[in-house]
Amino acid sequence: QVQLVESGGGLVQVGGSLRLSCAASGLTFSNYGMGWFRQALGKERETVATISSKGFRTYYTDSVKGRFTISRDNAKNTVYLIMNSLKPEDTAVYYCAAQTTGWGPQINDYDYWGQGTQVTVSS
Repeated sequence: QVQLVESGGGLVQVGGSLRLSCAASGLTFSNYGMGWFRQALGKERETVATISSKGFRTYYTDSVKGRFTISRDNAKNTVYLIMNSLKPEDTAVYYCAAQTTGWGPQINDYDYWGQGTQVTVSS
Protein backbone atom coordinates (compact mmCIF):
# COMPACT_ATOMS: atom_id res chain seq x y z
CA GLN A 1 0.00 0.00 0.00
CA VAL A 2 1.47 3.29 -1.12
CA GLN A 3 1.61 6.00 1.51
CA LEU A 4 2.81 9.57 1.19
CA VAL A 5 3.02 11.54 4.42
CA GLU A 6 3.72 15.26 4.38
CA SER A 7 5.14 17.19 7.28
CA GLY A 8 6.70 20.55 8.05
CA GLY A 9 3.79 22.87 7.49
CA GLY A 10 2.80 25.57 9.92
CA LEU A 11 2.33 29.26 10.53
CA VAL A 12 5.08 31.59 9.38
CA GLN A 13 5.41 35.33 8.91
CA VAL A 14 5.85 37.03 5.57
CA GLY A 15 9.41 36.60 4.38
CA GLY A 16 9.96 33.50 6.46
CA SER A 17 10.94 30.01 5.44
CA LEU A 18 9.66 26.47 5.81
CA ARG A 19 10.84 23.06 4.72
CA LEU A 20 8.21 20.53 3.78
CA SER A 21 8.99 16.83 3.73
CA CYS A 22 7.12 13.96 2.14
CA ALA A 23 8.00 10.46 3.26
CA ALA A 24 7.01 7.69 0.87
CA SER A 25 6.45 4.01 1.55
CA GLY A 26 5.02 1.05 -0.32
CA LEU A 27 6.66 1.92 -3.63
CA THR A 28 10.06 1.85 -5.30
CA PHE A 29 10.61 5.52 -4.67
CA SER A 30 13.49 5.99 -7.10
CA ASN A 31 11.21 4.95 -10.00
CA TYR A 32 8.68 7.71 -9.37
CA GLY A 33 8.51 11.30 -10.43
CA MET A 34 7.39 13.42 -7.49
CA GLY A 35 5.62 16.71 -7.16
CA TRP A 36 4.41 19.31 -4.72
CA PHE A 37 1.02 20.86 -5.26
CA ARG A 38 -1.09 23.30 -3.31
CA GLN A 39 -4.69 24.27 -2.93
CA ALA A 40 -5.78 27.51 -1.39
CA LEU A 41 -9.23 27.93 0.10
CA GLY A 42 -11.78 28.31 -2.67
CA LYS A 43 -9.25 27.75 -5.44
CA GLU A 44 -8.25 24.87 -7.67
CA ARG A 45 -5.25 22.72 -6.89
CA GLU A 46 -2.13 23.92 -8.67
CA THR A 47 1.30 22.52 -9.36
CA VAL A 48 4.11 24.07 -7.35
CA ALA A 49 7.18 22.03 -8.29
CA THR A 50 8.06 18.62 -9.67
CA ILE A 51 11.20 16.50 -9.83
CA SER A 52 12.25 13.56 -11.95
CA SER A 53 12.81 10.13 -10.48
CA LYS A 54 16.58 10.51 -10.13
CA GLY A 55 16.38 14.20 -9.28
CA PHE A 56 18.11 15.53 -12.37
CA ARG A 57 15.23 17.57 -13.71
CA THR A 58 12.87 19.95 -12.02
CA TYR A 59 9.92 22.14 -12.84
CA TYR A 60 8.63 25.19 -10.97
CA THR A 61 5.55 27.24 -11.49
CA ASP A 62 6.43 30.85 -12.25
CA SER A 63 5.18 32.27 -8.96
CA VAL A 64 7.68 30.27 -6.89
CA LYS A 65 10.77 30.39 -9.10
CA GLY A 66 13.75 31.68 -7.18
CA ARG A 67 12.00 31.18 -3.84
CA PHE A 68 11.20 27.46 -3.63
CA THR A 69 13.49 24.48 -4.16
CA ILE A 70 12.39 20.90 -4.66
CA SER A 71 14.81 18.07 -3.93
CA ARG A 72 14.73 14.39 -3.12
CA ASP A 73 16.74 11.82 -1.22
CA ASN A 74 16.10 8.42 -2.79
CA ALA A 75 17.99 6.67 0.01
CA LYS A 76 15.47 8.09 2.48
CA ASN A 77 12.40 7.81 0.23
CA THR A 78 11.73 11.47 0.85
CA VAL A 79 11.04 14.53 -1.25
CA TYR A 80 11.47 18.04 0.10
CA LEU A 81 10.23 21.52 -0.67
CA ILE A 82 12.26 24.37 0.74
CA MET A 83 10.21 27.54 0.72
CA ASN A 84 11.88 30.91 1.23
CA SER A 85 10.61 34.48 1.10
CA LEU A 86 7.11 33.30 1.80
CA LYS A 87 4.19 35.50 0.82
CA PRO A 88 0.57 35.53 1.99
CA GLU A 89 -0.45 34.13 -1.39
CA ASP A 90 1.57 30.99 -0.61
CA THR A 91 -1.00 30.11 2.05
CA ALA A 92 -2.53 26.77 1.11
CA VAL A 93 -2.66 23.09 1.85
CA TYR A 94 0.42 21.54 0.29
CA TYR A 95 0.30 18.03 -1.11
CA CYS A 96 2.96 15.73 -2.42
CA ALA A 97 2.22 13.21 -5.12
CA ALA A 98 3.93 10.46 -7.11
CA GLN A 99 3.71 9.25 -10.68
CA THR A 100 5.35 6.41 -12.60
CA THR A 101 5.23 7.79 -16.12
CA GLY A 102 7.16 11.02 -15.85
CA TRP A 103 7.70 14.09 -13.74
CA GLY A 104 5.80 16.87 -15.44
CA PRO A 105 3.38 19.40 -14.01
CA GLN A 106 0.12 17.83 -15.14
CA ILE A 107 -1.86 17.10 -12.01
CA ASN A 108 -3.87 14.30 -13.59
CA ASP A 109 -0.68 12.34 -14.30
CA TYR A 110 -0.07 11.75 -10.59
CA ASP A 111 -1.21 8.42 -9.22
CA TYR A 112 -0.70 8.69 -5.48
CA TRP A 113 -1.35 11.59 -3.14
CA GLY A 114 -0.65 12.49 0.45
CA GLN A 115 -3.14 14.00 2.86
CA GLY A 116 -1.58 17.44 2.78
CA THR A 117 -0.01 19.85 5.23
CA GLN A 118 -1.25 23.37 5.92
CA VAL A 119 1.03 26.33 5.29
CA THR A 120 -0.17 29.70 6.52
CA VAL A 121 1.77 32.88 5.85
CA SER A 122 0.71 35.78 8.02
CA SER A 123 1.20 39.45 7.21
